Amino acid sequence: MTLANRPRPLLHRAATSHATEPPEARGVARDQVRLLVARPDGVDHARFADLGDHLRPGDLLVVNNSATLPAAVDGHRAGYPVTVHFSCARAAKVWVVELRPAENATGYLPNVRVGDRVEMPGGGAVVVASSYPKPGVAGGRLWTARLVVEGDVVGYLARHGRPIRYSYVPHSWPLRYYQTVFARRPGSAEMPSAARPFSTELVTALVADGIAIAPVTLHAGVSSAEPDEPPAAEPFHVPPATARLVNLTRASGGRVIAVGTTVTRALESAANADGAVRQADGWTDLMLGPARLGRVVDGLITGWHDAGASHLLLLEAVAGRQLVATAYREAGGHGYLGHEFGDSALLLPGK
Repeated sequence: MTLANRPRPLLHRAATSHATEPPEARGVARDQVRLLVARPDGVDHARFADLGDHLRPGDLLVVNNSATLPAAVDGHRAGYPVTVHFSCARAAKVWVVELRPAENATGYLPNVRVGDRVEMPGGGAVVVASSYPKPGVAGGRLWTARLVVEGDVVGYLARHGRPIRYSYVPHSWPLRYYQTVFARRPGSAEMPSAARPFSTELVTALVADGIAIAPVTLHAGVSSAEPDEPPAAEPFHVPPATARLVNLTRASGGRVIAVGTTVTRALESAANADGAVRQADGWTDLMLGPARLGRVVDGLITGWHDAGASHLLLLEAVAGRQLVATAYREAGGHGYLGHEFGDSALLLPGK
């Protein structure tokens, strides 16, 4: 299916305003952001700390334990300041990168060429090798690049990088604001933000109420895709214990709730045609939509995405077009905030 004729999500415009800073900066605790709960029989408005009121014993929350990297590094290309966004590793010192003008740029550099070199702090450098994912594309957004750095790349980023930040967040924030309570395995260019509102207190309460929690890993790359651009392939891991818990939950009548689109992609990438999940490692370019509906996930927790984003097709593939459209209309009418520091939704389409 080409991008030109790929089905569009039902939504045609953004339903929410952008959150411009972490909720903590507004005096709101992580788990006190707003939560919209959408079911076929109606919509409820709550706080994220009330999540357990809308789940039941025997449900399984699947979370992403990927930790966010300080994946933005300033540099110079031919004497001009640029910012390098490190998206994902293809080899030890070969990464997929996105090059942008100076900090707070609203778009990528359209004139990147093979062989371009970006000088970075600490004697580091990036040398552009090929357009990505398809070689030989002029003016592309993503590129594979060879890194000239001392030591490993993750260590280099820890010394010289900062969290990726877009123009709707006007001020920089420390890396801790871009980590979830589940973050254990460094590798995401951008925070798997659906899990950001969880607090340790909420996790404890959920488990005490009989709601299980299990991890997967999907390292999220840069998400600043152009309109109608499909998500790039991302590395993922579904552990054997999580696969067993998912299958047991489904067999016993519980609901599998994915915390975020990254978790949904990982679980669905590890599922067979009947929805049984197996242990899996690798890369996924799975794109859910009308041609590939969800087989495993019974509901999901998500933030609010921009109109035209491929994430919306994924939401519709799990929750249905009408339920997603209803949720977005309600969110827009009640002032919900979008993006990584914003409010949340729990979509429960029913069996």
